[in-house]
Amino acid sequence: MRTFGFPEFLFILEAAKWTVALSLIAFVGGALGGLIVALSRTSENRTAQWLSGGFIQIFQGTPLLLQLFLVFFGAPVLGIEINPWVAAGVALILNSSAFLGEIWRGCIQAIPAGQVEAAQALSLSYFSRMRDVILPQAFKIALAPTVGYMVQIIKGTSLAAIIGFAEVTRAGQIINNATFQPLIVFGVVAAIYFVLCWPLSLLATRMERKHAAALAR
Repeated sequence: MRTFGFPEFLFILEAAKWTVALSLIAFVGGALGGLIVALSRTSENRTAQWLSGGFIQIFQGTPLLLQLFLVFFGAPVLGIEINPWVAAGVALILNSSAFLGEIWRGCIQAIPAGQVEAAQALSLSYFSRMRDVILPQAFKIALAPTVGYMVQIIKGTSLAAIIGFAEVTRAGQIINNATFQPLIVFGVVAAIYFVLCWPLSLLATRMERKHAAALAR
């Protein structure tokens, strides 16, 4: 039986880059999908509203772990070969799209109605209203909750260990199986997640306070 030492620590630390990479993929893909969902939810098209609302209900109403299973084990049933990297990325992007879409929908609808009415009075199209009037203001409101949600994405990547994706949690499982020292091993895993998430939490809190102070003026 091996003893937990510096090489084992480096092995877990090395896996952190895959956690960060998967988090970035999930955030970038989720941001693109979330923008589409948010715009659909606030559009004047009833069909787009209904479809985006259904998408949000499905992915917010089911566990991320189940979504990972459905993508990873469901794709081969449909004749699609898929590896843990792709499966984890697809599941996290879809999940992030639903949550970011709903967050940004709220930020868009938080813009005062007078702004929308003024844009309509100028006969601006929906696209022009969003691009020139609504989204620039909603962006400032959305910054803090978006940064805060990035913490959830990082923590959510730990579930990818279930399908064999070699991120921090999976690396911890491998080392624990070799050393049988779960307290030390998963203590290190927890510390790495804390180091990744804590600065983002502080940044989100600072942004919220700054935004609140700006509104109070």
